[in-house]
Amino acid sequence: MNTPSQGRRLAGIAAALLLAGCANMKGIDPEATLKTPPVPGASVGALPAVSARWWTEFADPQLDRLVEQALRDNPSLGVAQARLRRAQAATEAANAARSPQVGAGLDVSRQLFTANGLYPPPLGGAIENSGTLQANASWELDFFGKNQAALASAVGAARAAEADAAAARILLASNVARTYFQLMRVQEQLVVARRTLAQREEQLKLVRQRVEAGLDTTLELRQSEGGLPDARQQIEALQEQAQTTRHALAALVATQDVPAAGQLPALRAEHVAGVLPALPADLLARRPDISAARWRVEAASQEVRSAKAQFYPNINLTAFLGLSSLGLDRLLESRSEQWGVGPAIRLPIFDAGRLRANLTGRTADLDAAVESYNGAVLEAFHEAGDAVTAVQSVARQQAEQQQAAAAAEGAYDIAVQRYRAGLGTYLNVLAAETTVLQQRRLGVDLAARALDARVALYRALGGGYAADTTVAAH
Repeated sequence: MNTPSQGRRLAGIAAALLLAGCANMKGIDPEATLKTPPVPGASVGALPAVSARWWTEFADPQLDRLVEQALRDNPSLGVAQARLRRAQAATEAANAARSPQVGAGLDVSRQLFTANGLYPPPLGGAIENSGTLQANASWELDFFGKNQAALASAVGAARAAEADAAAARILLASNVARTYFQLMRVQEQLVVARRTLAQREEQLKLVRQRVEAGLDTTLELRQSEGGLPDARQQIEALQEQAQTTRHALAALVATQDVPAAGQLPALRAEHVAGVLPALPADLLARRPDISAARWRVEAASQEVRSAKAQFYPNINLTAFLGLSSLGLDRLLESRSEQWGVGPAIRLPIFDAGRLRANLTGRTADLDAAVESYNGAVLEAFHEAGDAVTAVQSVARQQAEQQQAAAAAEGAYDIAVQRYRAGLGTYLNVLAAETTVLQQRRLGVDLAARALDARVALYRALGGGYAADTTVAAH
């Protein structure tokens, strides 16, 4: 029988062990801090959110079909969705650890009992059957929040995977749109190149007539003839580019049923109306990559919390209820029942630094997640700022280029008229034509850049993503 003094000594020993096991976490703290830089040029109040189906604003049914098909069939999205399902399953597993666990088992054995052991004859030295039919239950009492932290970490990882899946959808849609507009640009460049070839064929016909009339020499004829192979080479190069771009588009939408150059609508200025003047003040809430990075910080912080909780005792309630007998014929008899219930306490005392190493690693993971978030924030502002600048700059460049193109076309017409009248040389015509061709190509490139810049802006502003800003409680 225990005396009061013995009870006090046992309590003192238990307290000492508790203190020994719960100590030694000092000096392991995160070093990184979350940083949110001010939004440069942020508008007063938030701008209207980008539509989740932003590509429909280009008013191109063919583009709509391609984007929808890519979002439905592209394998990269399937990978992202599989990762999301895995993260959600981890959340369910972490949540299950907080609830009581119940199991059942049936054990049957045939055993030779030693004659020199604990049991005397007739059991000792005999071969007997034995059986146990039993239900077991256990419940970990999460006094120090280890399982709660593990659940919060799993929720954070699942939310991050969900944001990653949204980012993958936005990236895929933007890549489809940009590749489509690139194919459209090549189509327009082919129109310019073919027009150039026809124009040079007309010039060659005119030069030949003037040579036959004695108004030009073989020099002008050779100069005019040299322009035809150059124009044909440009057409061939553009046709190659059109094919490779079409192949890239087919890979994005996961089908060969994509339009070829010549089957697309012409570039139109109204595609890019309505330039956004500045970055929205709520930019970070609109970006799925920022949301994913923030949820990873939350998950990592909960992992640190769980690692700290492992320094404390692990307390379980266990119970069992069942039947056990020596001899299977008596297993189901009333006197074969057995049961038990009681607590189980596990306390770490000496683990050669395993818990400290685990906490150090989790803290380092948290620092890495924080710095990744900070980097993602900086990159978001960089991308969004560049996208706004590009949209505005391309619009101004287009206005200037249109004036330059009109002047070049006028100069070319005058040069041709003067050459026909014998008042100018063919070199003047070639020089004027070179300027015209440069302006035509530049006009096509700027029109395509305007579309591409608009797509980049939609993506930089979040692509219609709506963030869930609710984080798990610490």
